[in-house]
Amino acid sequence: MDPEREQAIARKMRMVSVVIAATMIAWLGAQFIGRQLGLPGRYAILFDLAALAAFFWSMVVIYQIWRARRDM
Repeated sequence: MDPEREQAIARKMRMVSVVIAATMIAWLGAQFIGRQLGLPGRYAILFDLAALAAFFWSMVVIYQIWRARRDM
């Protein structure tokens, strides 16, 4: 196994974990702040869609990592 390839995969895994955690925290914060400010529901939907996009991106990268590890 190539150590550079393993490091690249490890970097991707760390990036995905940070994106998932940050997305969850940001989404919860946006929901809380939106409720406190009395924002209309369409803003909540906007926050939801942004979080879904980040989670979809994360799933794509996780699939790429899985494929890369399988091909080792």
